[in-house]
Amino acid sequence: MRTWNAILTAVLLASMSAAAQQAADSQPSAQPPASDATQTAQPSSQAAPAQAAPATAQPAPAQASQPAPAAQAVPLAPVAAPAPTTMDQVVNLFIEREHGLIKALATRTPVVETYLQNLTADPQLGPVPSEDHYFLGRLDMGETVDRKDYLKEEEKGMQARLLGGFQKLYKVQYQPMGFSWMVYADRTDFDREHYDFRYARREFLGDVRCLVFDVTPKPKSGKGRFLGRVWVEDQGFNIVRLNGTYVPAPRNTYFFHMDSWRLNLIPGYWVPSFIYSEEGDFSAGVKNKLAFKAQTRIWGYDLKKGGKDDELTQIRVDSVTDETPTTQDASPLQAERVWQQQAEDNVVERLTNAGLLAPEGDVDRILQTVVNNLEVTNNIDLPRPVRTRVLLTSPLETFSVGNTIVISRGLVDVLPDEASLAAVLSHELAHIVLGHNLGSKYAFNDRMLFSDEGTYQNLGFKHIPEEEQAADKKAVDMLKNSPYAQKLDNVGLFLKALQLRAASLSALLTTHLGNPLAEGGTVNRLSALAAQGPALDNAKLDQIAALPLGGRVKVNPWDDKAEMVKTAPVAITSARDKMPFEVTPFFPRLARFGAGAAAPAAAPTTAATTSTSGN
Repeated sequence: MRTWNAILTAVLLASMSAAAQQAADSQPSAQPPASDATQTAQPSSQAAPAQAAPATAQPAPAQASQPAPAAQAVPLAPVAAPAPTTMDQVVNLFIEREHGLIKALATRTPVVETYLQNLTADPQLGPVPSEDHYFLGRLDMGETVDRKDYLKEEEKGMQARLLGGFQKLYKVQYQPMGFSWMVYADRTDFDREHYDFRYARREFLGDVRCLVFDVTPKPKSGKGRFLGRVWVEDQGFNIVRLNGTYVPAPRNTYFFHMDSWRLNLIPGYWVPSFIYSEEGDFSAGVKNKLAFKAQTRIWGYDLKKGGKDDELTQIRVDSVTDETPTTQDASPLQAERVWQQQAEDNVVERLTNAGLLAPEGDVDRILQTVVNNLEVTNNIDLPRPVRTRVLLTSPLETFSVGNTIVISRGLVDVLPDEASLAAVLSHELAHIVLGHNLGSKYAFNDRMLFSDEGTYQNLGFKHIPEEEQAADKKAVDMLKNSPYAQKLDNVGLFLKALQLRAASLSALLTTHLGNPLAEGGTVNRLSALAAQGPALDNAKLDQIAALPLGGRVKVNPWDDKAEMVKTAPVAITSARDKMPFEVTPFFPRLARFGAGAAAPAAAPTTAATTSTSGN
């Protein structure tokens, strides 16, 4: 038996060495050419992040050679190491790469968002949300403790004792406990002196072949050590997934389980992107002190670190001449519209710089098509075009500033079909048509001079009740004249499902910039449509009133670009498969940087998510 084990290990290492050597031979330089600098589903439409070209790289086009701000430089890919020949060498390599990742990301301050649902047991639907919590802030990936929160503190409860407290955890507190424990296996002591490593098997995660290792802390190695399993890709030997918990726990502290995923978004590094956490079991005889599910998303790695100015190595001012055909002054009405446009542009730019708004992309074009359908069928002719943008956060909200409609990623996620999306967008379009312009005060640029963490305290676009009622009435009229007129029953089902869960999803329904869809546990948006359609019946498997979170949109954690999720249909076999508005695990399909169309998808693999993907 030992002989067979030795032969099997030798064959495995030989194949692994060949793969690593082939990868090294195909990429002799430290980085790929600049044209491969981003990995998305459609790389031809993506802009490459700035990076320092290695000395051996081929000459780049003239525009690629322009100097980039130091704060946005992509970390240099690690130099390829000799292919390992033993499992001990593999362990040494991924330990070294883990410390290299920690160093490479030390200057980054990405946005971190956690949405958590406490659970209760339902006889028909299984575990369902009983209450929820939401946390949003900036994560300082350096060694110092840095707390930067977008939202005010919630009241402390059971969560205050979990891993240093959910408040502390998701406000980005590093040592001795905090969020970094789920970003890395062990930020300070991930080595052979503190851990034992045992090879388990090989496994594919998407397109990436991985070596799986069980990791156990050594006796008396200290508190809060990682216990679980890591997946190591077999070319660069980087950890791409962590699954486990931390032991032993200090007194009055709870460590919970986590499944942490990384994506290969820049050359040579797999950056932390998604974390799923779950506790609680509703099987017979189990008494849970705590039952919850939580999704953590990290994005905005390419945002500038606060407090540091860009280093401009060259400034060139071209001589230009204004060749505008007219020399007339603006009329009062024209001046008013230009002023509103300036305010609109200021807000969009500020939200984008804060990492809260996705750059223009594919999702915007889909939203724009729906808005165009509403405009054309209702003969709406506005002096300025209506734009659409995606807010990257989970809470369900929309707002408009000037002629720009903003809708949150979470709301796009849970909408079951295009008609429901049209209903949500029609409300904001109605505000624009009725002239309910908000935000003109933001044309003063001094109002944009605040920290990213002060965004929600300095921006707001809530309408008075009379304008909300008028917009609802106008929206219903537009929908009845639109291509979606025959599908308004689906909108009614969505609103009924939202009403059913509203009392237990207060955090998801708390808006931070616009008007809420529900107040006091009652859905008040488009109430005239809420009574339409059939009765909500969970027993009808073909009745999909709402989707789980993560069912529609995926976000690139490095450059914040949003894309629609592409998944295969999965049959729903019970009411428990629907999971409306619920948190589900992450299972991204991993792909290597520069793999073209095989970009990693960040959608939970749930039946309710995929069964309606054709809508």
